[in-house]
Amino acid sequence: MERLGYTPTVMNSQPLPPDRPNLGHGGDSDTDFGFRRVPQAAKKPMVRAVFDSVAPKYDVMNDIMSMGIHRVWKRIFATRLRPSPARSLLDLASGTGDIASAWRRMGGGPVLLTDINAAMLGAGRDRAITRGLVEGFTYAVADAERLPFPDRSFDTVSMAFGLRNCTDKPAVLREARRVLKPGGRFFCLEFSRLQVAVLEGIYDRWSFGVLPRVGRLVAGDSDSYRYLAESIRVFPDQETLAGLMCDAGLERVSYENLSAGIAAIHAGWRL
Repeated sequence: MERLGYTPTVMNSQPLPPDRPNLGHGGDSDTDFGFRRVPQAAKKPMVRAVFDSVAPKYDVMNDIMSMGIHRVWKRIFATRLRPSPARSLLDLASGTGDIASAWRRMGGGPVLLTDINAAMLGAGRDRAITRGLVEGFTYAVADAERLPFPDRSFDTVSMAFGLRNCTDKPAVLREARRVLKPGGRFFCLEFSRLQVAVLEGIYDRWSFGVLPRVGRLVAGDSDSYRYLAESIRVFPDQETLAGLMCDAGLERVSYENLSAGIAAIHAGWRL
């Protein structure tokens, strides 16, 4: 792991430590939690509780929520990362590790998987070990808004379906740029704004009518899946997110719509 420029905490086969206590941002400012407004300091523990709940059934529910299409999106996303043995990857909000695993399978160099949620990161680590994917993987519980890594440490930074759950999204984007090496690139795969108006009614009925019920039946939790659907609707659209990336200092920012804009890949360079 010398090429990463630091020595991360290795958790390959050891129990993951508990999450760090959340100190919040201070002040009385509110932020979104789905369609609700909550104090900024309250959001992280609330999001953590959601993912503690959904972690055991996360992959199954992803298949149900997207009718399996998320696997296609992630495959396209991993290809866009252009994995290379000579390049390192920091995968933010790694969850169960789909992007990191694809990066390594496609010939990518060492990858550091991070997540603020230890339960999700542990599920991803256990799944990778079960599949024999151990070499080149390192794990760390870390907050994407305040990364504990030096400047200019990574060749590529990725984040798939995690940015919308962060409290301070501009801070995440600034941190992603900070830890990139000059000439490195940040990639974000996230649910976005549907571009076909005629499909909006069907999409809303699926998101707010079907998904919470399926969540209750499959995972015993309808509230968490209702939050996930709401979080998609309040997330910035394609142009707004591109603007936030530019504001964070990323350059040559672009985006690519997937499935009529249900999801989108955003990319920007540190030059």
